[in-house]
Amino acid sequence: MSRPTVICFGEVLWDLLPTGKIAGGAPMNVAFHANQLGMRSHMISRIGNDALGHELLGFLNEKGVSTRLVQVDETFPTGIVNVVLDEKGSPSYEIVQPSAWDFIHPITEMTDTVKEADALVFGSLACRNERTKRTLFELLDIAPLRVLDVNLRTPFFTKNLLEELLQKADIVKLNDEELHLLCGYWSGLEGEQLQMSFLKEKFRLEALVVTKGPNGAACLDDSGYHEQPGFTVQVQDTIGSGDAFLAAYLSKLLVNANANDCLRFACAIGALAATKAGGTARLSGEEIEVILNSKQLITD
Repeated sequence: MSRPTVICFGEVLWDLLPTGKIAGGAPMNVAFHANQLGMRSHMISRIGNDALGHELLGFLNEKGVSTRLVQVDETFPTGIVNVVLDEKGSPSYEIVQPSAWDFIHPITEMTDTVKEADALVFGSLACRNERTKRTLFELLDIAPLRVLDVNLRTPFFTKNLLEELLQKADIVKLNDEELHLLCGYWSGLEGEQLQMSFLKEKFRLEALVVTKGPNGAACLDDSGYHEQPGFTVQVQDTIGSGDAFLAAYLSKLLVNANANDCLRFACAIGALAATKAGGTARLSGEEIEVILNSKQLITD
């Protein structure tokens, strides 16, 4: 069986934590985890011609993520994010702008690669600048499977932008708070399953996946509603847990696993990622087997 190929579009940056800097950006985290879970992954982004940018390129190359579609900007710097963790390990972000990834330009090699891939993963944050947004929408018109990771970051989204992105998506992954916010834009519906049904039907999605932190995740696709309890772990921080979840979900979906298997594997990988610092922690095969065989599930 051939390895699926995932293209991740958007921000690459350094998360500046109290303990030091960690390579990050939601699309980059997905690309990293996709690679370590056995898929081929490419990153479409832009870095500054500076020390931080060259260090990011080195990091991605070392981890096996293709960087041939990462552009170098002579004007704008490599992206940085100031991260503060609360007492529960949950992050808040100050995303510095402008950054090089705000100015991703279309090139022929980029479009050819997207056409040949299995999926294109994108999020809302990359659309904060019109240049990168235009490039993304050109790629969405040719991508074989379009996967939207909603990933809301205040103040970089609007109702109109989210509606545009949802109309372009085939699969949408979001958290329970984002689900409630989106449904508040277009309906007064309450209740997770009703809200999920509304969004799936309104935007004609193939699948809608909702993460619920320690309470696991749910999926609504054409086969029906599916739910997976969370795995009990000792959380270090939750940076990138949702990105690890999405990579794991796609690693199963793209080899035609059923919805329940996709969710179970994704919840296990997301929980395991939360036991480690930052969004690009190495997850060993042994660790993955241990958590998959664990019977410690949160069922309440």
